[in-house]
Amino acid sequence: MADSPYHLVVIGGGPGGYVAAIRAAQLGFRTALVEKNANLGGTCLNVGCIPSKALLAASEHYHFAQQELASYGVQVQGVTLDLATMMARKNKVVNQLAKGVEFLLKKNKIDLIRGEAFFTAPGKISVRTADGSESPVETDRILIASGSTPVALPFLPFDGQAVVSSDQGISFDQVPESLIVIGGGAIGLELGSVWNRLGSKVTVVEFLPKIAAFCDEEISTHLQRSLEKQGITFLTETKVVSGSVEGGRIRLSVDRGETTTELEAEKVLVAVGRRPNTASLGIEKSGLQLTDKGRIAVDHHWKTSVSSVYAIGDVVDGPMLAHKAEDEGVAVVERMVGKPGHVNYAVCPSVVYTAPEAASCGLTEEQARSGGIEYKKGFYRFFSHGRALASGMNEGFVKILADAKTDRVIGCHIVSSVASELIATCVLLMEFGGSSEDLARTIHAHPTMSEALKEAALAVDGRSIHS
Repeated sequence: MADSPYHLVVIGGGPGGYVAAIRAAQLGFRTALVEKNANLGGTCLNVGCIPSKALLAASEHYHFAQQELASYGVQVQGVTLDLATMMARKNKVVNQLAKGVEFLLKKNKIDLIRGEAFFTAPGKISVRTADGSESPVETDRILIASGSTPVALPFLPFDGQAVVSSDQGISFDQVPESLIVIGGGAIGLELGSVWNRLGSKVTVVEFLPKIAAFCDEEISTHLQRSLEKQGITFLTETKVVSGSVEGGRIRLSVDRGETTTELEAEKVLVAVGRRPNTASLGIEKSGLQLTDKGRIAVDHHWKTSVSSVYAIGDVVDGPMLAHKAEDEGVAVVERMVGKPGHVNYAVCPSVVYTAPEAASCGLTEEQARSGGIEYKKGFYRFFSHGRALASGMNEGFVKILADAKTDRVIGCHIVSSVASELIATCVLLMEFGGSSEDLARTIHAHPTMSEALKEAALAVDGRSIHS
């Protein structure tokens, strides 16, 4: 603990929290970060973004070696799965990155306080350590970045074995013979893809009419068809009404309109959403106001109802995305010192890291139509694209939406093996108010996957060269 009060104490060592702490230290703040878990990095690094991507990559390699490598003229024999080694690699990646975050805190002279922070009064916190002792921490400002946890179904609580959240869904010690995924969002689709590739019979149950509900409808439709070809079964417009564990297996009753169907599987992964981690903060003593969704209410500078307390990331409104929390972390600290901290939510990208990936930024066609916005559309498929065809990555398309009057790009939607990388160009273009003409007249190296962006931009005015 410092001899004098900190300028800022950050609660939570996830992407939003540790990034905010580092930026604060760069700006001269005497900073501390409070983290209750053994590893820094929060959900994203430890049980979310990073381990799931390690498993997605590994399972894609396994599937490619089994199903596709021979078509490239590479013959292999006896491809087998070593799940223990796959999990060990995933854990190694996580631990390496967690140690990296701890190193960054030391490098920036940020005090790491191990324990659980809670409010004792408005603007006042203490930290409870593992041995149960409690100590107050003096600080001028507090930033809450405590993240979120998976939501369970009320009639089907997590047991960590048969009924699991994404936290356990990244760590099975055996490939389940069958897996039901409840929830067709990014988390459910990604983990469903992993276990499908490794040999599990996967069924995704989604309450809404389409999977990846945040995506443009054409993206969602294409993604579902692609994943169905890979062996995943989808039940959309389906509600899970009850469930039980019997004889080590899961039995679910699902409502599909006028009919009720019984489903059975070895495991069920519940991926229906996440809730903000506010329960342990001592909200009743904090003076903080909550929204009707249980998130912490903030203004456009991320300031709460208590003047010295700020909040970012999953505990405030908006998508629960690591990159959103990171940008908020930088912006809120810069605002504290009078700098123009900035987060443009209108161009915050969203990605589903399946194979192919789906990435979106800005308005969907449905949103543009419902908002009465006149737009033009540029569409380009990877089917005959040079680099895509040569690399065996020619599934998917790029769709660009531009305002019909100004040509300013208002939306970009991509299905591709590298959609998560390509979307960054669209985000940059839209951040600077760019037009489809700007993108169309930008030289792209040949042959690259990024040329598809240029072709889609040219197609906005009906002048695509290669389609």
